[in-house]
Amino acid sequence: MDKENNYAKFLVLFLPWALAMLFSALPIASYFIAWLGSFFIFYVTLTGKIKPLPDDRTMAEQLMRPIFIVQIIFAGYMCCTSIFYFLSLMGYEYLTKVNTILALDENALQLAAQCQRYYCLAHAAFVSGILMFMKYPAHSKYYIEKEKLANLLLQMALITFPVSLLFLKLPGLSQFYVQLGSLSFIAGTLALAFAIPLRKMGNTMICAALYLFNFYQAFTSGFKEPIIISILVLGVFLYPNYKKVVTVTFVPLLLLLFIYLPSFVGSLRQSTWAGDENKDDATAIALDAALNQDADDNTNWGFLIYRLSEIEMFTKFVKSTPANVDFYGTDLIKQSAIAIVPRIFWPAKPITEDLIMERVYAANVVNRNSNVSAKPAYVVDAYLSYGAIGIFIYLFAYGAAAQIIAIKAEKLFGGYILGAALIFSGLFQIFWRGLSFEFIVNSVFWSYVTMIIVFKILRSKNILKEI
Repeated sequence: MDKENNYAKFLVLFLPWALAMLFSALPIASYFIAWLGSFFIFYVTLTGKIKPLPDDRTMAEQLMRPIFIVQIIFAGYMCCTSIFYFLSLMGYEYLTKVNTILALDENALQLAAQCQRYYCLAHAAFVSGILMFMKYPAHSKYYIEKEKLANLLLQMALITFPVSLLFLKLPGLSQFYVQLGSLSFIAGTLALAFAIPLRKMGNTMICAALYLFNFYQAFTSGFKEPIIISILVLGVFLYPNYKKVVTVTFVPLLLLLFIYLPSFVGSLRQSTWAGDENKDDATAIALDAALNQDADDNTNWGFLIYRLSEIEMFTKFVKSTPANVDFYGTDLIKQSAIAIVPRIFWPAKPITEDLIMERVYAANVVNRNSNVSAKPAYVVDAYLSYGAIGIFIYLFAYGAAAQIIAIKAEKLFGGYILGAALIFSGLFQIFWRGLSFEFIVNSVFWSYVTMIIVFKILRSKNILKEI
């Protein structure tokens, strides 16, 4: 599919943002227009109304391409999770009005509505970048024999895991541990999804053991994201062959995770990080606490308001910039270039997290003396650079980069399975998360280098054959 872009249709993506701007004097109306606007953007893009979706595979068989997985996770998290924070500003707890006496904080409502408009603009710009460069099929010069695919995926999972642990031990190269560890997890999960319908008992048992090991690591990590990603990825890979089973099993399971994870993770962190219990005992205690939480426990509501979404922190940055702190211009990109250099070649390189936290302290988001990490999201860094113009430019570039790299991966690795589902999703999972500029640029740069190295190895072994 190489159809020309219809730029007039692209403008439709920005209509919700423009309409929300017209109602900016009415913060509640403006917020909901912008918030619902993201659902409109999801609808017109995922139904192919702005640009036809790739037709080389069914929708279920191409969910790991950027227009689907990256947009749904990155934009969904960025744009749609703020609803609970805004409801709390309106005096609600869940759907119950609890503040019927005190006046609403109009300044907080205005700031939240302004940030939601920025989210809507970011979503439109980001998906425009994807659609602009979405040209399928990605014609590859290479192929892999289909009967070898399942075993190759298993081999990659088994090889990349110990190699990732090796990089963890090497000073200055620990970032490759994250990349290869993620690649190992994706390879093992994809191999499991291949082995089950093929009824390869040996492969299935090994892959299931790998998956359970990875899930155990995620479950006892003290973080919510790895647990959710573990379940989500397996569901996506199984979906093409088991649509009904995945729908009735994984969707309710993910909903249950959102209900019980906040209490579970909070209890686990309290026990393990304080050193009171070992990991297994702390996990059992945290699981019991989550499953037996009181009906009036507000842990989950607090999580939905302040932890699920990052809009509260965004409002603090918007309040201080440019009123008290000037826009950063290209400074954050320059710092990102510094972050690319491996510490093994520059032992005195500034610590990336310290560079990022300086703008957090400057905006008074957290106190410099506090022991709290509050790194800004990608969209916040885009705003801090040039305001609304920065959001448009950098979010368009974000979407374009994700799509261009995904196309390149499919061209190098013989199509969707190895290219998009394995390499792009395994090495470039950072695109799902939208972290600070320095982390994004560093991870994408070195993931691209890793992708080329993996390609060279597979070619040298004649696993990838030239057409």
